[in-house]
Amino acid sequence: MTYQSKDRDEDALRHDIIRLAKMYGRYGYRKIAQLLRISGWKVNHKKVERIWREEGLQLPERHKRKRRLYHKDSSIIRMRPNGPNHVWAVDFVHDKLSNNRPYKMLTVVDEYTRQALAVHVAHKMSAADVLEALYPLIITHGRLSSPQIMYHFLIEFLERAVSCLGLGEGGCDYTALSIY
Repeated sequence: MTYQSKDRDEDALRHDIIRLAKMYGRYGYRKIAQLLRISGWKVNHKKVERIWREEGLQLPERHKRKRRLYHKDSSIIRMRPNGPNHVWAVDFVHDKLSNNRPYKMLTVVDEYTRQALAVHVAHKMSAADVLEALYPLIITHGRLSSPQIMYHFLIEFLERAVSCLGLGEGGCDYTALSIY
């Protein structure tokens, strides 16, 4: 008695593996092997894994979950928004154009509604530019219900800019607020 290869069975098995992988996109080779055994195939997970790799099948990447703004025990990492216009996140984004010229974007997001309130783009941004971007927001959306702005970048710069708007205390020194 000699060994008889079963090439046509392997082709049919290969076809079924691909069909099941397309049908159940989040299943890996072990789960597909289990489904094959349920449907009547006498196959182990090692053979399914070999065919899986030969066919170049892969699971799609998992999406990263959004991080919480606060811990479960309600201790504050960042201020927890209670409603619209309660907490705004202000952030600066730096990048370069294709001609290597840098530019900056000031983004303002309402933490509760996740609505982008403003995106201000400029090659150079001074304190006056920041105030120019924030002032219309305060007029249209009203003053923040809690005078708190989340600082992701340049904390001292934004503290001075907020004090210029009257949300904080103290005077404003425009010369100390420029971004290079």
